This record gives sequence, structure tokens and C-alpha cells, in this order.
Amino acid sequence: MPTLSNIIERDTGLEDADKDWLRRLTHEWQIVADLAFADLVLWLPTREGGFVAGALSRPGTGSTIYYEDVVGNQVSPAQAADFNEVLETGVIHRQHEPRWYGTYGVREEVVPISYRGQTIAVMTRHGNIGAVRNPSRLETNYLELADELIAMMSRGEFPPSAAPSGSVRHSPRVVDGVVRLNQQGQVLFASPNAISVFHHAGVLADLTGTLLVEVLAERLRDEGHVDEALPVVAMGRAPWLTEIVTGGVSIALRSVPLTNRGQRTGALVLCRDVTELRRSEMELMTKDATIREIHHRVKNNLQTVSALLRLQSRRSTNPEVKSALDEAVRRVSTIATVHDTLSQTLAETVDFDSVFGRSLRLAADAASAGISVHTVQEGSFGEVSGDDATVLAIVLTELVTNAVEHGLAPAGGGTVWITAARDGQALTVTIADNGIGMPDEPSADQGGLGTQIVRTFATGELRGSIQWQPRPGGGTRAIVEAKLRE
Repeated sequence: MPTLSNIIERDTGLEDADKDWLRRLTHEWQIVADLAFADLVLWLPTREGGFVAGALSRPGTGSTIYYEDVVGNQVSPAQAADFNEVLETGVIHRQHEPRWYGTYGVREEVVPISYRGQTIAVMTRHGNIGAVRNPSRLETNYLELADELIAMMSRGEFPPSAAPSGSVRHSPRVVDGVVRLNQQGQVLFASPNAISVFHHAGVLADLTGTLLVEVLAERLRDEGHVDEALPVVAMGRAPWLTEIVTGGVSIALRSVPLTNRGQRTGALVLCRDVTELRRSEMELMTKDATIREIHHRVKNNLQTVSALLRLQSRRSTNPEVKSALDEAVRRVSTIATVHDTLSQTLAETVDFDSVFGRSLRLAADAASAGISVHTVQEGSFGEVSGDDATVLAIVLTELVTNAVEHGLAPAGGGTVWITAARDGQALTVTIADNGIGMPDEPSADQGGLGTQIVRTFATGELRGSIQWQPRPGGGTRAIVEAKLRE
């Protein structure tokens, strides 16, 4: 599907600043579509002299006439002539007669989109005239606000240059509540949803005719911290966002100043009750903190178990028991390392390069028994889920230990290479050493507990495979293929 960005780059010769302006416009124009009860289509002039649809916004307050997407469509020659006239004159063109689509008529309007004093594109507004009737007070105010914003578009004043860029979570929308202010910040109109929002916050008086900033200041008098941006937003002086909390209710406010050639004539303030959203966020934060605390406690418990096993190993006089306990200490410590990493992040994933880097040196040092061992890590593991990280760390630690003990120790030392290759969720890891190589009868070495753990985890938990091969140039290499979780 074509997008605004690739259509701009492919079909137009606009400058970078103009492209950025159009992207900002389409990020903000949903407000206009909702207030106008109309579909909005942005038409971009092409290098060939025609026009291509770059973006479409459907109203959330009414029905659309575009059931199919028009982005990427070209206009007819007759429409192109009308668009070129608007592009040259910079004057809004309103059609006197509606265009009929089947059984319903649509009033169309062609609006010049200006920036830095130049008309760079046109926008069409398609309003379904529906049945002839008297509009309600809400519709009258919405349409008047839409006309003002569209006029601002034609002068290059909307979106305001100081408006926040990018996506703002839980930003109020027209359907959430609209308050219309005059130049002094006095309420001229409040939509039913806006009245309900302020009622939830304890503002029960009629808002019409009052100064919104004074109403909110009275309500917040006994509250603690109040955002410094509140007076500016409540007066409609700048296109900012703020949030108030009173009586356990959270309200998000966003102001959109209305201007005429640089002079502020009023504002609209969008409001939204975000109490439940904030409560859900707090619950998630509490859950995340609980999970991190669990990982921290598991790590502490594993370290305690590791210390007890290490103490028992030191007291043991049986070499086989001592060796088994030392292996258990290493495995428990590897698991503890993963839980330690998970306890320090909000995500249930870990940077496995960091985790394995901590375990690699520990495993090599523990197994080297005084010989010189050099480790080389190549490639990147990337982010790995907590479940896979624990299993993968155990598998790789076992393989590194096995390479040092059975490959390098008899040879008096050497190098272990760990190479990771990641393609999406597919991971291939090669553990190679330049030791004495594989025995002629490998079955004897394939029956140890470490090897059984590696094979079971690789084929089961990691949903992959493992194989051992002679390394070209001497030594052994183990190849682990895993399918990681998303």
C-alpha cells in the first residue's frame, strides 16, 4: 500500500521542509475531519502536472463517503484544472451544487494548503449533506470551528508550529470532549462529552460564560502539584497538553489556538477523562515492579544455593563428588545471572550478549584449571526472551566448559571461539576450539550429564538441534540451531 512518505518522495518535487509540514498536517488533521463531519483528502501536485491522493482522513463523528482507500489515486483532468486554479490563487473553492454519489449528495470544497507563504498542495473536504434539517448547537459550533481551522490551513497557520510533534499517548480527541473559548479564555460552548468529563472532576456548574482557567484553579486549589502549563492551556494561548488530577480523577487537556494572520481569535480545548487509563498504567507498573522483585529474589536464592553447594564441595574429599558439586555451582550461577539481568529491566527480554559475556569468562576460568585459555566472541545474539535466555545460557556454558575440559586441557591450552548468527527468531551458535579434537569413538564422551543436558535443551526447549563436528585445522566444533520465542 502506498503511504504519504513514499508518494511524496516518488511523485512530487517538494522540498524537505514542505514534506515535513505535510506530514505534520496529516498527523493533526483528524481534529478537522471530526469537527467538519467530513472526509479530508490531501492531493499532492505531481511532476507530470497532475495530482495524486497522498492521505485520507475519515470523520470519527459521522459517516464516510470513502469505503475504499483513495491514497495513490490520480484525479481526472477536469478536477486537476480546478486544483491547479486553487494552487495558483491560494483561495478556497466551494462548489455550489452537491456532487451525488448514488442516493446521497456531498458538498465538496477545495482548500489550498500553504506553508511559508506558498501553496504546496490542496485538500478536498467532502461533507455528506444528508437530509435537509436544522443543525443542532453542537453541529453548528463544530462546523464553525472546522471552518476556522480550514481557513488556518489555507494561510499556513495550522498545525501550529509550537504543537507537540509525534504521537502523544491518550491525547484527547474531538469525540472525547470539546470546549470552545473566545479570545479572553471565556467558554462559549462545551460539548456534552466535555460537560461529563468536568462533572467527573467535580465541576458541576454551567461552564458557558465562565473563564475555564478560573474554574479549574478553584477546583485545584487544595491539590498539591499542578502543571505549570495549565493556565496556558486553559486560556488557549498555546498548542500544549497538560493533565490535571483532582478528586481521584485524571483529565487530559489539549488546547488548539485559533488564529487569523497571526492574531489569536480564540481556541478550542479538547478534554478526556483518562482516569481508568492511568489506573491501568499504575497496575502495569506495579506488576512490572513485582516481576522484577521476583527475579531479584530468585537470583538471591540461587546465589544462596550456589554458596551452599560450593561450601559442600570444599568439604568433600571425594574427587567425583567434588567435581559434580562444582558443575552444579556453575549451572546454578548461570541461571542466577539471567535472573539478575531480568530484575533490572521492565521487559521480559534480555540483551543476551551482555548476559553471555558475564557467563563466558566465568565458565572458561572455572574449567581451565590453571591452563591458558583464550575466548573469542563474534556476532550478536540480540534480545532474547527470559525463558529462552536461561536455557540458552546453560547450553552455551556447558559447551564452553566441555571445550575447555575435554579439548583444551589435554592440549595444554588454546582458544575457544563463540560465533552467533541471528536471522529473525532463528539463531545459530558455533562453539569451536583448537584442542585435541574429537575422539575416534565419540560415544563415550557423548554420555555425560552435561552433554545430555545440552542435547535435551537444544532439541526440546530451544526447538532446534545440535551436532558435533571436527574443526578444520584441528579441534572440535559444536553447532547449535535454535528457534527463539518472539
